[in-house]
Amino acid sequence: MKMKRTLSAFALLAGATVFAGASFDARADDAVTELRMVEAGGQSGDSIQKGYIEPFTQKTGVKVVRENPNGIGKLQAMVASGSISAVLFELVGTEVQQAKALNLIEPLDWGAIAPLPMFPEARDDYALGYEYYSTIMTWRKDAKAPKTLADFWNVKDFPGKRALPNIAFYAIPMALLADGVKPEQLYPLDLDRAFKSLKKLSPDVAVWWSTGAQPPQLLNDNEVQYAIAWSGRVTTEPKLDYSFNQGLIDLSFFAVPRGANPAQKAAAMKLLHEMTVPENQAVAATVISYTGTSPDLSALLPKDKIGQFPTAKQNKDVQVGYDYKWWVDHGKEVEERWQEFKLGL
Repeated sequence: MKMKRTLSAFALLAGATVFAGASFDARADDAVTELRMVEAGGQSGDSIQKGYIEPFTQKTGVKVVRENPNGIGKLQAMVASGSISAVLFELVGTEVQQAKALNLIEPLDWGAIAPLPMFPEARDDYALGYEYYSTIMTWRKDAKAPKTLADFWNVKDFPGKRALPNIAFYAIPMALLADGVKPEQLYPLDLDRAFKSLKKLSPDVAVWWSTGAQPPQLLNDNEVQYAIAWSGRVTTEPKLDYSFNQGLIDLSFFAVPRGANPAQKAAAMKLLHEMTVPENQAVAATVISYTGTSPDLSALLPKDKIGQFPTAKQNKDVQVGYDYKWWVDHGKEVEERWQEFKLGL
């Protein structure tokens, strides 16, 4: 999935500019009958269908075909071939920055999108942030509950097997937070310290997972007792508990591949508008407990489930963001060290 801006930019400030609502004229889309998008799949893709595609198609008559998985390598291949098969492509924050540097995506037409109010970090000249998600601690309800990542790393007082992401982007910041680094001092990441922290826990890591479906399955099967997982995968699991404390909050974006058909791009701007409508975001949140980027969304979410959502105030305030630029600048070095670390396990 989906990384990043500085921590301060991830303070979810609600002072976004208010734009006029978009007007929809089906006649303007007469030449476009179908759009294709590449998205992450799973429940996230289903939430896009229910929350955004259905109202868009109802208003315009334009069918939207979803395909997955996503990933910047797929985008690179598409642009390099000159065969742009999808007009919208889902990327995480760091991938947006990489795609811009590699000239893989086009500027959006924000005038045509005419967004409703949105958190400022969700608006990029080249991409629209549509969904927040978090990477958090989770555990079986019959296990001792950790309060911090230091507790999660403490196998003596919190015994049990762990599952960690086989993805440096998530594992490294958490390893540093577990080792006592303060959130405001997290970047630049101290890689030596991070890998030392990971090595300390590694004997008790039963699984290094690669897909979001693995942690809840491992926990429910009692193969592990503690895991780091994507919040939307575990917050509704009846046998599991979780905490957003020291979680990593991130944002998924949609961008337009360079060379996309102009008429299809124009139609796609109307679909992006639907992603800024808080009522649509509330519908999407019924499919998976991730949240859209409207400052008006919280009031529309079910009060009895508010603790499941990444941007609920009590959750947002205790999470940590990413420094996108650091990851773009150091991504190759991190990946080389990550592979070396994994070979040594």
